[in-house]
Amino acid sequence: MVAQRLVLGLLLIIAVSLILFLSVELLPGDLAEEILGQGATPETVAAFRRELGLDLPPHERYINWLFGMLQGDMGTSLANKRPIAELVGARFGNTLFLATYAAVIAVPLALTLGVLAALYRNGIYDRIVNIVTLTSISSPEFFVAYILILFFSVKFGWLPSIANLGDEHGFAERVYRLTLPAVTLTLVVVAHMMRMTRAAIINLLASPYIEMASLKGISKTRIIVHHALPNAWAPIINVIVINLAYLIVGVVVVEFVFVYPGLGQLMVDSVSKRDLPVVQASGMVFAGVYILLNLSADVAAILTNPRLLHPK
Repeated sequence: MVAQRLVLGLLLIIAVSLILFLSVELLPGDLAEEILGQGATPETVAAFRRELGLDLPPHERYINWLFGMLQGDMGTSLANKRPIAELVGARFGNTLFLATYAAVIAVPLALTLGVLAALYRNGIYDRIVNIVTLTSISSPEFFVAYILILFFSVKFGWLPSIANLGDEHGFAERVYRLTLPAVTLTLVVVAHMMRMTRAAIINLLASPYIEMASLKGISKTRIIVHHALPNAWAPIINVIVINLAYLIVGVVVVEFVFVYPGLGQLMVDSVSKRDLPVVQASGMVFAGVYILLNLSADVAAILTNPRLLHPK
């Protein structure tokens, strides 16, 4: 089953690469003419097309580009002539830092809220948490971000509204400047993980061994934490990993709002500059990470579910 998932993931990456390449290929206009401008002579345009490899047939360009990506050669940026791998590597590290920061807040918070919601289900606490989390997950990321900026940056002045970072900033300064983007991502993803934790535990509370533990006089807190939660890990781990994938891939809007120098901001800037090789490389990195984490979720679900681990 794991081998099947891995093969499927490889096929998905190839399919995504084909979609990215065709999307760029179908864009209107000529890339060389757009970069050089209207004043360029036909000879200059033809020479530039040869330099970029645009004179080759589309299938040859796709194969060359795909094999280069698989070997770690992402090409050269058209905007600044720097290697794309260097640009993407630095920005992707920033994106991972932001996603990890948000995950450190979101995962324990979601598990705690989910366990408490199952413990006090149908009560006032359960209803309030459900209303708050559903409101946050139903709001777009940019709306949540601007609301947080309005209160915590403009009115109270506690946190910076722009997450501009440099090499001179240490770990504590990075954490301080990234608090608002991390909280924005947390509010977006915590509801899904919390509700899945709550639903998984509540489903197990009707099991015979849970009823037996209750008849023995074991407290409800001990039943949920020591008996229900360990057996609910399969769906919980699955949804946590999927939301971690969203934290990494879904940061484009948040990075743009807070002007954070991550991979999402690089992708937006490259689109405005028509630096299409960088756009393609960024899209492939996002797709690869998302597919890899989804595969990890599938493998974790198999390993934590005896019925899948030992099928009959």
